[in-house]
Amino acid sequence: MNKEFDLGDIVEMKKQHPCGTNKWEIIRTGADVKIKCVNCGRIIMLPRTKFVKGLKNILEKKEKNI
Repeated sequence: MNKEFDLGDIVEMKKQHPCGTNKWEIIRTGADVKIKCVNCGRIIMLPRTKFVKGLKNILEKKEKNI
């Protein structure tokens, strides 16, 4: 699986959020990755290594306007 992700991408994580979904939007990248729950809007920040380990699938890629 290709684990290249960028800002605005919608990703699926291995563990489900307590609100019932496992879809997240990436809102910040760097040494840490900040993700926002698509269902309830909760924002969490994970170290990049933990994020990559928990990443299951990239559902939607954000279009890049060049």
